[in-house]
Amino acid sequence: MAIKKQRAARRTDALSKERIVEAAIEILDAGGEGALTFRALAAHLATGSGAIYWHVADKDDLLAAATDGVVARVVTDMTDGARPREAIRALALGLFDAIDAHPWVGTQLSRAPWLAALPQIFEGFGSRLEELGVPGSAQFDATSTLVIHVLGVAGQNAANARLHAHRTDRTAFLGSIADQWAQLDPAQYPFVRRVAAQLPVHDDREQFLAGIDLILDGIAALRQKPTPRP
Repeated sequence: MAIKKQRAARRTDALSKERIVEAAIEILDAGGEGALTFRALAAHLATGSGAIYWHVADKDDLLAAATDGVVARVVTDMTDGARPREAIRALALGLFDAIDAHPWVGTQLSRAPWLAALPQIFEGFGSRLEELGVPGSAQFDATSTLVIHVLGVAGQNAANARLHAHRTDRTAFLGSIADQWAQLDPAQYPFVRRVAAQLPVHDDREQFLAGIDLILDGIAALRQKPTPRP
């Protein structure tokens, strides 16, 4: 009797770009950029690589789509009707949390500034700054400052989390660094020695928002500055 070879189960439902992107995000979250290959994606979706290439050109295209998708969720979830300052803080915190949950997003945003995600972020911050009454001549610089702070701090926080993922006790790890700071030359590092004790107990999220508030306070001062007469 002939033995029939078992075939791997294949999807019979339609494959869309949205499904491909969602699967890519799952792989990226689990294993990082190195884990995302078209072979792994095809296995994850129980389909052939050709079906995936019909929707995305290559890995760079796939990474861009995944990054855009994560950022789009944050921008879409913003509460309508919120006051401009609260909306800016909510968007900043939403991006911080998204990059913390998907560390590869921060890498992609810094590596490929032409991604559609960045115009979404600029629009989200810029439109609220305009509502705050920031002068048109200062809007680009003010928006850029917010974006740089968000992507820089959130990206570094996510990178640190990945680098020290094997360390289960964050406080103990930062405490060891604080001990090293406390032993520095007091004549050369007086400030570092004074703040060393704060390092193990600080909250990254709260510190991030404190930076946002400092920027917004500076922007508020800019709005109140009288316009020089010609």
